[in-house]
Amino acid sequence: MPHHICVITPRFTISGVPLAQLRFARALAEAGNTVDMVFGYVPEGLVIPAVEGVRIVVLGQPKVRSMIGPLWRYFRSARPDIVFAAEDHLTALVLFTAMLAGSRAKISGSSRVTPFDTYSRTPLTKRWFLKQFMRAVARRADALTCVSEDMVLQYRQVFSGSRHVCVYNIVDDPTSRQRMHEPVGDPWVTEATVPLVIAAGSLEHWKGFEDLVTAFGLVRDRGSDARLMILGEGSDRTKLEAQIEALGLQDRVRLPGHTPNPLKYFARAQVFALSSRVEGMPNVLVEAMMCGCTVVATDCPTGPRELLQDGRYGYLVAPRDPVALADGIEAALDTPIAPDRTVEAIRPFAQDVVIRRHMETLGLAGA
Repeated sequence: MPHHICVITPRFTISGVPLAQLRFARALAEAGNTVDMVFGYVPEGLVIPAVEGVRIVVLGQPKVRSMIGPLWRYFRSARPDIVFAAEDHLTALVLFTAMLAGSRAKISGSSRVTPFDTYSRTPLTKRWFLKQFMRAVARRADALTCVSEDMVLQYRQVFSGSRHVCVYNIVDDPTSRQRMHEPVGDPWVTEATVPLVIAAGSLEHWKGFEDLVTAFGLVRDRGSDARLMILGEGSDRTKLEAQIEALGLQDRVRLPGHTPNPLKYFARAQVFALSSRVEGMPNVLVEAMMCGCTVVATDCPTGPRELLQDGRYGYLVAPRDPVALADGIEAALDTPIAPDRTVEAIRPFAQDVVIRRHMETLGLAGA
């Protein structure tokens, strides 16, 4: 039976959780549901892409705490049957506001980052107050989920009697597979005569891209003619550009900036490298495998080891270790992962599998 579903996230950006939620909303609409995609805020200069069958609602509130009033009015007027929220601070507010509004919607809250970074045991701190608030409103949730099994275990350490279960994000869907085949105008791709290693993410310290650049210098020094492209933008750009120049890697490493469709680049690369120091569940690894890359990933908390099944589906290396990362890149170039293993690895992230799992957690199996 079709449902009226609200998918909500604090703000629209062109990466991470907002894009995952937008993909989820599209999949729910394709399954025959009436879907509202609710954003707390859209920064100036960004445009939310139109998604067939999805009504976009923008509350116009840049801070989560200021969303209570507009969200209360939304619950009272729209009366959704199901609400899917992402990120704990928003989930707590959604649960609280639903109680204020007398909403009868089934509510599922998805956690995307480690609870050790979200909550604190130190009394009277901001993260301590959030923990107490979540404890008070969590009884209103019909389902609480995490994007990795490792995170489920972490939540059980933070909250006694935690009800969290693992439900992955949708990564493999028809639209994404179409985007893989869009044309690329970059000569490093169109005129490729040497292996291409790709990476993607915000140019921020937790992504560990300085380790990756250092590792690529080692790959070059060992005789490889491979090239590296790091797609993304962020505050570390200047530092990374200086590092690339200092290592003499200008003809080997490029930072093209934000790319609206990274999948078309992944589909034309041989290796994808993830150098992160912390993750939730890196969807980008699944996207890379879907596009045919052999992946190399740091064994950071959380996600990569779980996704790669201790190295069955890709190469795991120590975090913050450029030598290990260089070794992994060379191994991936020399011995790619077999395609049948890659197909096996990404199946849990397929659109139909994820939607079915979400409905099961809400007691709506077969809905």
